[in-house]
Amino acid sequence: MTVLSVECPRCRTPLVESALNQPGLEPCAGCQSLLQVEVFPALFRRTAPAVSGEIVLVEGEAACFYHPARKAVLPCHGCGRFLCALCDCELNGEHFCPACLESGKTKGKIKSLENRRTLYDTIALSLAILPIVLIVFWFLTIITAPMALFMAIRYWNAPRSIVHRTKIRYVLAMIFATLQIAGWGIGIYLLVTNLYG
Repeated sequence: MTVLSVECPRCRTPLVESALNQPGLEPCAGCQSLLQVEVFPALFRRTAPAVSGEIVLVEGEAACFYHPARKAVLPCHGCGRFLCALCDCELNGEHFCPACLESGKTKGKIKSLENRRTLYDTIALSLAILPIVLIVFWFLTIITAPMALFMAIRYWNAPRSIVHRTKIRYVLAMIFATLQIAGWGIGIYLLVTNLYG
């Protein structure tokens, strides 16, 4: 594949590569017309011979930024580079190149990319069960039971684990927390009736 040259649309003078992809207007060397020309960087890249099985780039088609000999199928939503089918990483209907996907993972730039989730169902169940299991801390249920009930109700529709999980932890947390709150209510009622009754 030959390297293409970009010409001035007015006088057909070939433009130098340093005048391309500039943020402002640049004068043409032939007619001095002010131009702003943006081209894909692969236009000036020489391509390697195609490997068997690849979709070979044909003259006039866009090339993949990472694989100059392969035909580009779509642009990256992050940086705009053209990507071949091999480099395309689809995420929630958007397409990213490997560099943007890695950058989005490490810097948190891609909002729909989740590396981890808070497991509110496990937290709620732990708040309801741990003070009972650790018998020494049973008195903490006066605080942890309402917290567990609140978390189970508040985060009922929150995304659970990335791996499919049911809502059984929420249900168990609500049952244990409700029983603990009822136990505290009955205990306080009996204490008050014995003192003033």
